[in-house]
Amino acid sequence: MPKASQQNIDQLLTEIAKKDLNLETLETRNSDSLDFHDVAVWSLKEALQEAYEARKQG
Repeated sequence: MPKASQQNIDQLLTEIAKKDLNLETLETRNSDSLDFHDVAVWSLKEALQEAYEARKQG
């Protein structure tokens, strides 16, 4: 199976962040109010679980 490109990985992580963490982007915007967020531990756990499952699938 071919290794995922960094662009594909970034896209997947952004999709997970939007869905599970309610973040617009994972890009640095050089603003504390835009770059730092309060995140519930259960939301973080769900996002990490999805990323782990995606990695297992390829």
